[in-house]
Amino acid sequence: MCGIVGYLGPRSPLQILMEGLHRLEYRGYDSAGVALFHQGAIEVRRAQGKLSRLEDLLRGEAFDGRAGIGHTRWATHGRPSDDNAHPHKTGRIAVVHNGIIENYLPLKEELKAKGRVFTSGTDTEVIAHLIDEFLQQGVPFREAVKEALNKIRGSYALGILCEGEPQTVAAARKESPLVIGLGDGEFFIASDTPAVLNYTRDFIFLEDGDIAFITPQGPQLEDLSGRSLAREPQRIHWSPLMAERGGYKHFMLKEIHEQPAAVINTIRGRITEEEGEVILEDFPYQRKGLEEIKRVFLVACGTSWHAALVGAYLTERLSRIPAEVDIGSEFRYRDPLIDEGTLLVAISQSGETADTLAATREARRKGGKTLSICNVLGSSITRETEGVIYTHAGPEIGVASTKAFTSQMAALFLLALHLGRARKIITQEEMRGYIQGLVEIPGLMKRVLEGAGEIERLARKYVHFQDFLYLGRGVSYPIALEGALKLKEISYIHAEGYPAGEMKHGPIALIDEDMPVVVVAPKDHTYEKVLGNIEEVKARDGRIIALATDYDPMIAAKVDEVISVPTVHPLLSPFLTTLPLQLLAYYIADFRGTDIDQPRNLAKSVTVE
Repeated sequence: MCGIVGYLGPRSPLQILMEGLHRLEYRGYDSAGVALFHQGAIEVRRAQGKLSRLEDLLRGEAFDGRAGIGHTRWATHGRPSDDNAHPHKTGRIAVVHNGIIENYLPLKEELKAKGRVFTSGTDTEVIAHLIDEFLQQGVPFREAVKEALNKIRGSYALGILCEGEPQTVAAARKESPLVIGLGDGEFFIASDTPAVLNYTRDFIFLEDGDIAFITPQGPQLEDLSGRSLAREPQRIHWSPLMAERGGYKHFMLKEIHEQPAAVINTIRGRITEEEGEVILEDFPYQRKGLEEIKRVFLVACGTSWHAALVGAYLTERLSRIPAEVDIGSEFRYRDPLIDEGTLLVAISQSGETADTLAATREARRKGGKTLSICNVLGSSITRETEGVIYTHAGPEIGVASTKAFTSQMAALFLLALHLGRARKIITQEEMRGYIQGLVEIPGLMKRVLEGAGEIERLARKYVHFQDFLYLGRGVSYPIALEGALKLKEISYIHAEGYPAGEMKHGPIALIDEDMPVVVVAPKDHTYEKVLGNIEEVKARDGRIIALATDYDPMIAAKVDEVISVPTVHPLLSPFLTTLPLQLLAYYIADFRGTDIDQPRNLAKSVTVE
């Protein structure tokens, strides 16, 4: 969601801030702003809309201070406007904030009763007023920050400046991501590492309850009670070039084509083809722990939820452990039945998805085992779970997830194989076969991507339709859901994914010549049933785009368009059927001229509930 960047050092803070905010655009935003020191005072500039508006506002200005904070906002409290944009400055304090302050209304009323005047509709402004109120009572800056945070309930990542403290940037974190970058005589804060990767690879990942006061001598970490903390820096190996488009028109297209490499990186070092084994270095449950697992919950949101649906199918087929899939935002509200025999698998690209994080904490509270599948080293979910499988997909800049999805499926396939082998459900020979099939997948994915031109042609033909239906059965049903999600996310076309067998229970009423129907139909045990569904669509004059395996004349004779993928083991088919649907969505959106990398109203990482 919102982006934060801050700087303290000898360079021009404005240049660092604007560069960092540009690198955080992928998170989604509706306004932006900066706060910088000039002649001892804090100057704030902010604007609704794209960063270009803020840049116009700043053109020709100069600031002599060495510290600054910046922000890209995605509205939660208060509509998008100049007044609601961050930073918020009150008295001596300027604040940028990601998260939600749950008790801001009673705090606001308390502060208004003391004569405080509010100029925005945000919850964030309360934080600036609280800290400044303590300052006016004679409380030193550092103590004022801690006093204010002790009164707040909710989630926050904060960057704070104080007039009278021009060589200090304060940072704090609770349930929203925030890192400190360590440079040579300079220091950074950011909501995500790509913001400052041009300047440093060494980061301190703040944990919940951490407060940092950054001075030219370095960051000093404390908790809310004032106790000193020590956090070891970690080195990030992503280069700034990895976050560039690499010649592709959009980040999303680049990331679609990076998927073979993402899958390779996810499985590399975790399989032994000769022995037929899967090695999960950070999977903590062995022997007794594995025997105790009687049920698996897979919890996620959005695209990761679709990966979880695939994962449940794989888990039950390969390990014979019952598996349930839950949407993170619903999980804890149904009071799930969890005990020591339950394994909760939390799936999140960013590792900061608030609802998935809350579900993880609920599972731990009830005594369940926890494992995360995540792409970001040191993120919140990886620290909250007992084990982790990193996907190693590299930075994903496009808001609509692509390579995170396929690398999550690879991690889930490895997990299912590991569980199945440990429980002696899968023989060593079967394991060798599955592993060999998985090893071949990246090469087959490249073959599918080589056919992008044909899918581009198809997209041009269907670009003007306003409604699409996606159908699939078995393990292809989540792929239908994901295909529909991609189309609606980036093209703003209404698209609905449905189990093909449920078509007669409602969606069939919508089918006519103006409703293209995309059917995911690889050769598997549901194939004959899917052919019957195709016949039902055709009888109602539906336009059918079939996603089928190579050399399938039977389907070709029944549909309007065929997209072919290589033949693989049915459990591996999602890796191939996913790609054409991503490309179809991408090219339709491109022809419609939408903002593909930053679709309206969407954010990369949903860090609030």
